[in-house]
Amino acid sequence: MRVLAMLHAYPPAHNAGAEWAAHSLLRELAARGHNVDVLLSQQDAATDAYEIDGVSVYPYRGKADPSRWMRGDGRAQAIVTHLENTARASVLGELNRIPVVHLLHNTFEKSKSWLVKGSPSLVVYNTAWMKADAEAWWRVHRGDRPMPWGITVHPPVAVEDYQATPGDRITLINLTVEKGAKVFYALAERMPRRKFLGVIGGYGQQIIRDDLPNVEIVPHTPGDRMAKDVYARTRVLLAPSSYESYGRVAVEAMCSGIPVVAHPTAGLMESLGEAGIFADRDDLDAWEAAVKRLFSPKVYPQASKAAAARAAGLDPAAELDVWAAAMEGVAKRGSPR
Repeated sequence: MRVLAMLHAYPPAHNAGAEWAAHSLLRELAARGHNVDVLLSQQDAATDAYEIDGVSVYPYRGKADPSRWMRGDGRAQAIVTHLENTARASVLGELNRIPVVHLLHNTFEKSKSWLVKGSPSLVVYNTAWMKADAEAWWRVHRGDRPMPWGITVHPPVAVEDYQATPGDRITLINLTVEKGAKVFYALAERMPRRKFLGVIGGYGQQIIRDDLPNVEIVPHTPGDRMAKDVYARTRVLLAPSSYESYGRVAVEAMCSGIPVVAHPTAGLMESLGEAGIFADRDDLDAWEAAVKRLFSPKVYPQASKAAAARAAGLDPAAELDVWAAAMEGVAKRGSPR
């Protein structure tokens, strides 16, 4: 099977959750012997072609880039896409009669609208709650026609890729307002004797403060260095996001037995399960109390054990089998049009 993934950016240069989720799926296909190429649309995403985990990645050169995968010996049997590339990939798939697969990472109206306009052969939802949300949306807006076939594959996180011995920092990854930077800095002000670690994110307007002596800010960190450079320094991970469809970094942290204090978004509640420690992002007193409690020698071991067990329980093997079988079926059936 030859697969073309049309994406805007890709690891290791771009390390947002959606990109690592996409890579985890694509490298699984490559590991099973399939030919997987990624074509980037951002001009500054890469300068040269490269390979990562068996996946070949090609930089943007011009608008004609996809043509080599549309016909001839190199013709793709399926196009995988997400986010800002969904529209173009859907149009190219229809014009060239190549089935298109949508990876959905959010419940935004723009993303769901392409379930109608793009007529994908397969939709991959990153959580059960997102699939339910899309189904409810479809009943209201397009109840007169069948919904595109969809499966749920939680962003695959291999425990061994992120295991480390926890450190002593209270950490936030991606210092934007939406991810909870204000909560992070407010806690640092309230807890001056505790060490805080802020990791610059791969997207969004970063809020950087240099007026707090107990806060260290480190650069954007590639995924393959997160265990050593971030989780090995972290005792508690903060996830005070206003929106998370899943919360990949929370699961990564749990692989090291790092407890996560989180705002109860639907995605974080699904990913963290009973191991999560939840507090409303607007209730700073609750956040301070939750974090301080995790520094108790009696509380932390139990919370750490629960986190590690939850990470182990999210073993992606079964869902990756479903993903691979679904993609092979899409390629075999071809375009429905």
